[in-house]
Amino acid sequence: MTSGEGADGERELDADILRVYQLRVTNPTDGLSRLAARAGLTPEEAARAEVRLLALGLLQRSPSGGWVAIDPESAADHLLAPVEQEILEKRIAMAATREQLLALSGDYVEARSLRSIRSSIENVAGIDNIRAVVDDLVRTCAGTLDVLVPGGGQSEAGIRFATPLDLDLLARGVRIRALFQHTARRHRATLQYMRRIASAGAEVRSSSTLPARMQIYDRECAVLPIDQEDTGAGVAIVRDPAILAYVSRVFDQCWADGTDVAEHAETPCVSGPSGTEREVLHLLAEGRTNEEIARLLGLSQRSVSRTVAALMARLDAGNRFQAGAAAVLRGWLD
Repeated sequence: MTSGEGADGERELDADILRVYQLRVTNPTDGLSRLAARAGLTPEEAARAEVRLLALGLLQRSPSGGWVAIDPESAADHLLAPVEQEILEKRIAMAATREQLLALSGDYVEARSLRSIRSSIENVAGIDNIRAVVDDLVRTCAGTLDVLVPGGGQSEAGIRFATPLDLDLLARGVRIRALFQHTARRHRATLQYMRRIASAGAEVRSSSTLPARMQIYDRECAVLPIDQEDTGAGVAIVRDPAILAYVSRVFDQCWADGTDVAEHAETPCVSGPSGTEREVLHLLAEGRTNEEIARLLGLSQRSVSRTVAALMARLDAGNRFQAGAAAVLRGWLD
């Protein structure tokens, strides 16, 4: 292309255009043919160069005829003034918007302080709202997260939501203790999730039964389930010191009765019980608690919890009642 034609030419000044511009500076009264001859161009090429220079503001028509070359600085001021004005207006609008948003900072801090009153209990309904609250709690959690996860296998959506949050907490040095039910170990996706967070540093245990789902952040805020018949899923965000102390004791007791997931083999053994295991099974069938079994047999609660968990895994039982029934069917209590 000559004289800067085409898409790229619109942005560049080639040698022909620059030559015509220089000649117009020194020979403003030359006709087109004379100018073209000086530049070594055809009249058509010289005309196209002048049109490009005119578009850039580098040439202006002279009242007496011919052309007047304009210095580049003046041409730039004239050509870019509208663009610069538009940029200035956008910057002013951006500054005004930023000022409006920053003006809300005080309201946000005040609202957070009200929300964080330690005697408050906040009800949150709807899965999206609950997840937004959990995101906020995870972001501000600094020390510990204690979790009870009752039931068997967890939903894939729940696992997808929880995994990155847990890994982020662990990466920040937050201590996570997660307690599942034994039946969760028989759900492949849940077991993989348990192992994944455990490999990242979480402490993961399982127990025969759990009272309710709960999450306790830094021992300062607890997320507890509530009945929401009309609105669907719902939780209570609890910061009341008395309630927090109670749910923390509940968690600690459940945690003490749990057994590390890593201690269990992937494939349950179906061999009969040993002497101690048989005694534990008999007391289990009588409805005795782990604490009572430990006292009657002179064992530690930790040892009893481990034995009960192993027996339930071998019997493929979801709770203590199912374990007793399965043991009777297998003849283990004869």
